[in-house]
Amino acid sequence: MNLHEYQGKELLKSYGVKIQEGILCHTPDEVFEAANRLRTERNSEGCVVKAQVHAGGRGKGGGVKFAPTPEKAREKGQDILGMMLVTPQTSAAGKLVRKVLVCEDAYIPGASDPKEFYISVLMDRAKKCDVIIYSTEGGMDIEKVAEETPHLVHKEWIDPLLGLRPFQVNKICFNLGLSGTAFKEMSAFVTSLYKAYVASDASLFEINPCLKTSSDTIIAVDAKVSIDDNALFRHPDLEAQRDKDEEDPTEVIASEADLNYVKLDGNVGCMVNGAGLAMATMDMIQLSGGEPANFLDVGGTANAERVEKAFNIILSDPNVKAILVNIFGGIVRCDRVAQGVIDAYNNIGAINVPIIVRLQGTNADIAKKMIDESGLKVYSAIELKEAAELVKKVLS
Repeated sequence: MNLHEYQGKELLKSYGVKIQEGILCHTPDEVFEAANRLRTERNSEGCVVKAQVHAGGRGKGGGVKFAPTPEKAREKGQDILGMMLVTPQTSAAGKLVRKVLVCEDAYIPGASDPKEFYISVLMDRAKKCDVIIYSTEGGMDIEKVAEETPHLVHKEWIDPLLGLRPFQVNKICFNLGLSGTAFKEMSAFVTSLYKAYVASDASLFEINPCLKTSSDTIIAVDAKVSIDDNALFRHPDLEAQRDKDEEDPTEVIASEADLNYVKLDGNVGCMVNGAGLAMATMDMIQLSGGEPANFLDVGGTANAERVEKAFNIILSDPNVKAILVNIFGGIVRCDRVAQGVIDAYNNIGAINVPIIVRLQGTNADIAKKMIDESGLKVYSAIELKEAAELVKKVLS
């Protein structure tokens, strides 16, 4: 589950990480009031108005604007609120901006020039441990830095049994070229950042930029935070912050129906039980000349109600030209799944795309007979190869 910047910053702040302070706003008038508050309470002459959407690259898309006065902040807020923000991480249609974060100006000149760094914490699955990735070249073009100058991107792996050790924190600070007050500040920042990452069961914390201010204070100017969905039961406070408006509507419907669904860009919808079988089914679709339109796992209880909901979700995608149902009847009997397919087909009404049903396992022969004698426009198969040939046939 992704958090907005303002939510991620509040989470970081609760663990002692210093942040660029800001105020959430929903209207241009609220932006004006927030800018005045920051001027009074934070001694910030100017402010930054930042679109709150689940996408990176907001600055490049025009979703981050500096305003020198509260009046200008209101204008910038009016420009950003309601816009369809297009960034490298959104679709071509973009994302609707419903709220903005008005932040203090942290780039004030002083004893030393402000400096931007990049710091993230995530899981390295290959090494089976967390890793802190960091660079002296923070800012909007970190992807370009990683591609063209990879030697400027450092990694520090963390033993899950030992946690983040002091010598590792020191190494990070040295590699960032820090000393004195900035070194101590970064040391505290990294330690608290990792503590927040572990305690919140996050899968990603990305701070870009992480700023050394002119007074050598280290703060998070931005925060991209993803929480592991499987751990949300331990964090009801974080789960309550879920913004469904930022998610794919179909995926929201699927999650509410307790179905594991991920939308893809292909033309063959697939319904399976089990993640491993789903991956194999997607490979088989591709080898048959099609492209998977989704990942959909109905789980071990593939009854009529769940099958019908799964069909409705798949059929809501206009790109779907065929549907492949691939169920292994281990815990669930194939004849019950077949009855679910028949009931779902009848309840939904006219289905204008071919459906291939491959049932294997307990009572598979009975299930095939039920499908064949149903009178519905459904192709049945038992062997995986047979199902692949049918996919190829209906797409040709």
